[in-house]
Amino acid sequence: MKRLFLVEPLVALYAFANFLIYPLVQQYVYRRIWLQVTNTTYPISDNTSSCLPNSNSSNEVQRQASLFSLYTEISSTVPSLVVTLILVAYSDQGGRKIPIIIPLIGTMIYTLAYLTVSYFELNIYLLIGSSILSALCGGWGTFLGGCFAYIADLCKDDHQKTLRMAGVDMMIGLLSGVAAISSGYFLRAAGFNWPFLTSSFILFFNILYAIFILEETVKKTPNDAIISDGVPQCSAIKQMICGVCQMPIGTSHRWKAVLALLIISFTSFSFAYVGGLSTVILYELKQPLCWTEILIGYGSALSLTVFLTSFVGVSVFTYCGVPQLLIVLLGILSVISGMVMAAFAKTTLLMFTRIPMLLAIMPFSVLRAMMSKIVPKSEQALFAFLSFMESLTNNVSTGVFNSVYAATVAWFPGFVFLLSAGLCVIP
Repeated sequence: MKRLFLVEPLVALYAFANFLIYPLVQQYVYRRIWLQVTNTTYPISDNTSSCLPNSNSSNEVQRQASLFSLYTEISSTVPSLVVTLILVAYSDQGGRKIPIIIPLIGTMIYTLAYLTVSYFELNIYLLIGSSILSALCGGWGTFLGGCFAYIADLCKDDHQKTLRMAGVDMMIGLLSGVAAISSGYFLRAAGFNWPFLTSSFILFFNILYAIFILEETVKKTPNDAIISDGVPQCSAIKQMICGVCQMPIGTSHRWKAVLALLIISFTSFSFAYVGGLSTVILYELKQPLCWTEILIGYGSALSLTVFLTSFVGVSVFTYCGVPQLLIVLLGILSVISGMVMAAFAKTTLLMFTRIPMLLAIMPFSVLRAMMSKIVPKSEQALFAFLSFMESLTNNVSTGVFNSVYAATVAWFPGFVFLLSAGLCVIP
């Protein structure tokens, strides 16, 4: 059977499976903790909102739910970071499909663990163990690092590379938005078990596509020639270190400084943006919003449509000849304004009308493309390093922001959004 050089279907299915359960994970943990703390069934209503007034019990549920997210991130951070850097860097020799397939397996294990705990009503802290096991297979950063390196192998033109990477971000947003909207109705109609099972099936078929249909772009193996393009090839164990160390080779001091600044901008922006979004669902469950699972699904979809609008923004600005750094700046300002609006949102309408945030994803794809131009001969090392830094900042920021949210939820829940907006000053 003829194989395909199309990684986009993998990204689409993975995004759908991931974000079908993403809004449900925090809600499941929140409801289980609600039951433990209050000894009452979680209030479910067909109205647009349903929750109890602010009280010590509701604040305690919020605090414990945010701390659960903190414990999950802390326990899975180190194995995820190590695996991400090793797999994506090793893909230059072992093949790009390695950092693509292994995270798919890990995510399926994670989803099946939630299905098992939900179906048999086991202790929710067993889910922390499943997060560690999933992290040993990499994660979202590992998967995207492998996909972007795969695309970089196929695209020789810088303009094509920028647009195709932005297209991947757009596809993530489009499918994730559809999945997020579906999650609320799915939960209302069938409970937690069926969405977890559906996500597991999608991931299983995604693994089959990656193994049997996706064509490999790297044909050489670790036993190939010792020297390629005049650069000594490292052993599999040392590939990670060699690839990162060789990134600046052949560039001037000025371009090394530019590369360092771009990496700092990328990681600091990722820290602020992901950290701010990590507590949104808890914020929406609390007074005065008190959103139901339906509204949370729509809210998650709205947050994810920024992938689509950011792709349109990158395409239009690139076509009009707008400088890339200006595109990045516009995206950062978009996040700042959106986070400030969220911090003071007291009504459903205001929470839904965060229009300024629609260009928030532009900096990620543009900065990736800019950095890949500086080190064209070491793209796999670059994407391994970026995946490592992105996983590091995402995991750390989620833990930090959930910790801050647990400490401030009683007096000002929106403080974390103002913190996110303030940290955007760094990039």
